[in-house]
Amino acid sequence: KQWYQRRVREYQTFQHYFKRINLRMDKLGTAAKQRYQKLLDDVVPFTVPRWLFVLGILFYFTYRIISLEGWYISCYALAIFHLNLFIAFLSPKIDPSFEMAESMDDDDGPSLPTNNSEEFRPFIRRLPEFKFWEQTVISTLIAIFTTFFDFFNVPVFWPILVMYFFILFFLTMKRQIKHMIKFKYLPFTHGKTKYKGKQEVRT
Repeated sequence: KQWYQRRVREYQTFQHYFKRINLRMDKLGTAAKQRYQKLLDDVVPFTVPRWLFVLGILFYFTYRIISLEGWYISCYALAIFHLNLFIAFLSPKIDPSFEMAESMDDDDGPSLPTNNSEEFRPFIRRLPEFKFWEQTVISTLIAIFTTFFDFFNVPVFWPILVMYFFILFFLTMKRQIKHMIKFKYLPFTHGKTKYKGKQEVRT
């Protein structure tokens, strides 16, 4: 009986320490998330420096690939991922083909403006610029991290990967441009009328 009670007390003590560890880890995780979010909020206005930083880490990653003569799979995967991000950045949040189908089903519903006199609608991206930058930075840093481990250095014939990427890039951009021409949109906000306030007349 004493042995059983001692085991119960040990188990309760273990549960108590385990709950304290979980609570401390939750606090640390929450604090880390808050600091990370604050860092993101602080760098939002600095668009040009942010993208210069992206160019810098991409240059460093390219330098490592060329100097080490390996990790071409990491380079190819990063290029494909960046291409997907770029396509999402150029694409509207709501596909115009869906809006067209809905407008045909509901004649009284809202439709896209067809001339300058109608209501202005800004271009809303499927992937906002800041999210595009954030995911580009994270993916590039992960790709750089993989170059420090031989496990990720899978031997491949890199010219084939380059050819595959350019073919995929050409076909994807061709489809995206056709989509833009078909539904007559550009991946940036333009054409909004700017109004100037009346000048105050002094008497």
